[in-house]
Amino acid sequence: MSSGNDTYIVGFILLGLSSNPKIQIVLFFIFLIMYMIILNGNIIIIILILTNINLHTPMYFLLSNLSFLDLCYSTSIVPRMLRDFLSENKIISYSQCAAQLYISLSLGVTECILLSIMAYDRFIAICYPLHYTTIMTKVVCIRIAAGTWMCGFLFSILHVTLTFNVNLCGNREINNFVCEVPEILSLSCENNIFVELVVFVAGVIFLMAPVTFILVSYVHIIWSILKITSSSGQRKAFSTCGSHLTVVTIFYGSAMAAYMKPRSLSTPGTDKVISIFYCIVTPMLNPIIYTLRNNDVITAFSISDLVFLDFSKHTKLEENNFSRSCLIRNLPHRILHP
Repeated sequence: MSSGNDTYIVGFILLGLSSNPKIQIVLFFIFLIMYMIILNGNIIIIILILTNINLHTPMYFLLSNLSFLDLCYSTSIVPRMLRDFLSENKIISYSQCAAQLYISLSLGVTECILLSIMAYDRFIAICYPLHYTTIMTKVVCIRIAAGTWMCGFLFSILHVTLTFNVNLCGNREINNFVCEVPEILSLSCENNIFVELVVFVAGVIFLMAPVTFILVSYVHIIWSILKITSSSGQRKAFSTCGSHLTVVTIFYGSAMAAYMKPRSLSTPGTDKVISIFYCIVTPMLNPIIYTLRNNDVITAFSISDLVFLDFSKHTKLEENNFSRSCLIRNLPHRILHP
């Protein structure tokens, strides 16, 4: 990355959410709690899906990928954010900023594609149930997941390379808590029409196209659900689809607001709130939404609790039996030697 003048720039300064030390302490604990919820919630979902044979289906295979994505995505951003709350040194080097941008952008693009694949999975399951097992086979699911991850990480190489080859002015302050493409481009000394065009085209391909595909899929899904005669079947279908639509609305809405709105409409306060939504709020809400709105996950979680309780009772019973046997063996000795 080059500078518009001859001054050597060692990196960027992340201004964060606030410059007030007292507010930063409060924000540290708030986002630490949110990060712990992200870690615990997504890890629990991954463990449930891996250990419960009833959840070894294409839908939950994709859900486990989503949970792993959210774990990685939040971890690429939040630890640095928490560190900056407690440190006076807000400087992030070019290499660190590029690495953070590449990882977060790769995972974000992967999630954009994955959510549309999850909509396709529900479309096949509800609209063509008799063909579901032949279409969404284990091999197909693995190939789709692998292709999704590869697409996200390969595309981001081009995106990050173009972004970090713009000419910068003297200002190196990023008015956000994370390295983002729009913020870096706003520091440029020149009109980067080509880079901005690439950002817009990427938004059309990875944001607008998946959203359109998801909406069309759900029009067919809702139409098929209304044809289901069983009320319990309708409730289960609406529950599964409702949770997915909630995730889609939050994630795509905030991502499009960040990357596709005109620069003239951008304000530092609004951009920070938008970044919080798709960087932190969405990964935090995903496990909660899928747990509370999905009967299969609730059942699997209940079974895990029952197994744990049964194991605890069994262990306690064995301990009691062992204590009784020891008491019986020592009883003659106590009678003879009180």
